[in-house]
Amino acid sequence: MRPEFLLLAAAAALAALAGCAGTGGHPAIHPLAAGVRYVAMGSSFAAGPGVTVSADQPRNRCSRSAGNYAHQLAQKRGLLLTDVSCGGATTAHLFGSWGELAPQLDAVTADTRLVTVTIGGNDVGYIGGLSAASCQGRPGCPVVPPPGEQAWQLLETAMRRIAGEVRRRAPEARLIFVDYLTILPEHGVCAATPVSREQAETSRAVARRLAAITARIADESGVEVLRSSALSRRHDACSRTPWTNGFPSREVRINGAPYHPDLAGMTAIAEALDRMLTR
Repeated sequence: MRPEFLLLAAAAALAALAGCAGTGGHPAIHPLAAGVRYVAMGSSFAAGPGVTVSADQPRNRCSRSAGNYAHQLAQKRGLLLTDVSCGGATTAHLFGSWGELAPQLDAVTADTRLVTVTIGGNDVGYIGGLSAASCQGRPGCPVVPPPGEQAWQLLETAMRRIAGEVRRRAPEARLIFVDYLTILPEHGVCAATPVSREQAETSRAVARRLAAITARIADESGVEVLRSSALSRRHDACSRTPWTNGFPSREVRINGAPYHPDLAGMTAIAEALDRMLTR
């Protein structure tokens, strides 16, 4: 082969390698046009109970908010949103019906171009365990044991399956896993997080493992992840600028659900997603 052709071949190979390096080997990422179909799935951390006003039409038990990150992102980018997130949902509710509610994955169709998912916390009792630890001594307060190893293994399998199903149903869609906002401070507790130090450490461990699984499954599946847990590290419920509510008491007033994102948190996620979609 002549020298000039060798140089052209080398340049093409380098360009291809550079393209792969920018996405960690993930499929090519294309700009998202206004008016395309966007499906938001997940649990209450996606639905946003108590954040601004209800978006449920007709009213239902999912407590989706018009101020959740999906609605904010759709409005910002002019996307056609189908929000099927639901308070209390587990990964099982993405695959199967839940009473009158259809499987969340049924909303993902071939013309979908963006899918976001926040899920997994309910599979391992994350918020339930933290809330139960905060209400000890009150009538009707439940006891939620820490998740066992089987729960974690089942969660990993389900998360991997979610990525595969989205790819199968909507091959041209960008899938972004959005993990859970940080709730507890890195060390200690405060009036807004009335749990023992031991329980706080247990909840932190659950949060860390949940974030790690989400990131790893996204990487293994070749999809994207927004690490809201890292983004919100200085905005825990005890901070001066919290992105999540604490637990209500005489001293602590909240607007929304305990230990869930507030409007500032939802806005921060929407803005971070918007930046991701610009790339």
